[in-house]
Amino acid sequence: MPGGRLTQQERQQIALGLADGLAYAEIARRLDRPTSTVTREVMRNGGPTAYRADLAHHATERRTHRRRQATPRGAAPAPAHGRDADAVREYEEMFTTLLMGQGLPKMMSRVLTCLYTTDAGSLTASELVQRLEVSPASVSKAVAFLESQGLIGRERDERRRERYLVDDDVFYQSTIASARSSAQLAEAARQGVGVLGSGTPAAARLENIARFVDFVAEGITRAAEQAREVLHTKARTSADDATETAPGRGEAAAPREHGRR
Repeated sequence: MPGGRLTQQERQQIALGLADGLAYAEIARRLDRPTSTVTREVMRNGGPTAYRADLAHHATERRTHRRRQATPRGAAPAPAHGRDADAVREYEEMFTTLLMGQGLPKMMSRVLTCLYTTDAGSLTASELVQRLEVSPASVSKAVAFLESQGLIGRERDERRRERYLVDDDVFYQSTIASARSSAQLAEAARQGVGVLGSGTPAAARLENIARFVDFVAEGITRAAEQAREVLHTKARTSADDATETAPGRGEAAAPREHGRR
């Protein structure tokens, strides 16, 4: 599997493949590239209907130039845990593209990816501004939207600064919020049955929509509750097992006490 950045010729092949209606996987196979590379390339450069090879190539050159020019003051910190900085950056771009493909706006996707890939799982607004190299207003708008969707939470640290965070419970809350939104759609569809007249084709269609959405929403809620219970229980059990198997202070003291007798 070849590495390195896409060439201008490869971008032209991507544009031709999109014009022919080929799937990302097929275009990637013809280029001998990962599907994620093609997906990321297209999504970050206008999407499948607006992708232009020459514009995409120039945009990449500009981004590369900006990275080279944006030299931080002082020595750059070494990547945490010995990670490959370029590999991390590529992964973050891929994950951001994936979120965008699921309908999340670009800045919201970038913020969420940044939080997911941070070891602490939380960052302040100023830290997000610094990491993403965007304006405070952009971050403020993004976090407000993500919080309204239940995708992130917020807390105050010891210095009374607001920190935005992601954790297992936030993902659970987001899933429940999505299920509630679906339930509202089902309720709206049922209201349409009364307006359009029971027994009419339009009313029958809305009733079927309501039943389907209700069924799916109930299944999602049930699965989320079960997953939360199982995963949280497993986490607690693992922590308890580690505590029991590790020599605690009392356990270590007992043999010494016995020996002195």
